[in-house]
Amino acid sequence: MLFAAAACLALLGAPAFAQGTQGKGADDDATASLLLDLSTGTLLSSTNATVSYAPGSTAKLVTAAVAFDALKDGDIDLATKFKVSEHAWRTGGAPARVTTMFAALNSEVSVEDLLKGLIVQSANDAAIVLAEGLAGSEEAFAARMNAFAERIGMTQSHFSGPTGHVDASAHTTARDMARLASYLLERHPDRLPLFSLPDFTWNGIFQRNKNPLIGAIADLDGFIAGQSARAGYNAVGTMERKGRRLVGIVAGQREPDALEKALADLFDSLERDYEEVVLYGADEVIAEARVFGGTLSSTALESREPVQLLLPRGDKRDYRLRVVYSGPLQAPVAKGQEVGELRVLRDGTIVYRAGLHARDAVPAGTVTSRATDVLRETLFGWWLDGG
Repeated sequence: MLFAAAACLALLGAPAFAQGTQGKGADDDATASLLLDLSTGTLLSSTNATVSYAPGSTAKLVTAAVAFDALKDGDIDLATKFKVSEHAWRTGGAPARVTTMFAALNSEVSVEDLLKGLIVQSANDAAIVLAEGLAGSEEAFAARMNAFAERIGMTQSHFSGPTGHVDASAHTTARDMARLASYLLERHPDRLPLFSLPDFTWNGIFQRNKNPLIGAIADLDGFIAGQSARAGYNAVGTMERKGRRLVGIVAGQREPDALEKALADLFDSLERDYEEVVLYGADEVIAEARVFGGTLSSTALESREPVQLLLPRGDKRDYRLRVVYSGPLQAPVAKGQEVGELRVLRDGTIVYRAGLHARDAVPAGTVTSRATDVLRETLFGWWLDGG
């Protein structure tokens, strides 16, 4: 599975990311959506992407991510067993009348089965047992969730517990959930098949996948749906369609059917509304950068890969290109050194980034040439796009 997840993570960190209304709170009646093409690293669309909403069960995706990291880091393995405490059983198991995997009180359950319960059955007992096993308590695990969120750049999110239903303080945004999805697909692609398992049986009880969108939306093969009284229904989904790995986020829908339709329409817009455009070929000169103190006064800039992205069919006048580097570059400059980036913007929003590399090596020049450059830059300044 190859895609430009790192480029998408960079996009999602851009300060001018969201289109639409900004600054609303979780109680506002506003829908949000976002669509990413991870194959080319293109942000296709975003509406109210920084509007805050209560995540509900989609917080379990953060719980899963923390557990996946613990597995990858070697802190636990799939055979590690955690005990089902009375707290986990009473608040997340059968007595609580919530979604559960029906783990028995005081039994020991492997991490592998807990993850299946968490992801396939959206089991609250599985979430709490994982939290207690990894951090000692739900409260300690919530702190771990928030440290994880901060580390990957989910700057507008706060999580209060592993199930997503602990208190009213939990909130997130479509942008942050897109960062989480991109992180999971980049760091843990081997875990994706868990999300599309059709069913899971535990404690003699057979349950089908609780994500109503799996099977309902063509090609959808991962992630989760959630709901809260404050913010309605939301979902984080991913699929591979036409050879592209897509991530779609919708939030603020008031009915389950509306959630399904909104997410399906978002993914369907790929073929309906977009076409692939190749702006530059690999190693094609895109711009030139001024060089200070070198044997040459400039160097050509190129992208190592073709600059190709999805753009709307028809009129593309709302898009513009920007080459950004801190200039002039300071000699020596190595051949192939990454010195800047190409940005594609729409209405001030960065929808695509590509690293730019120096085509030629520029050794440091003589004292005389360096002095001349100092005079030239002092008199005329240099081109600098802080974008």
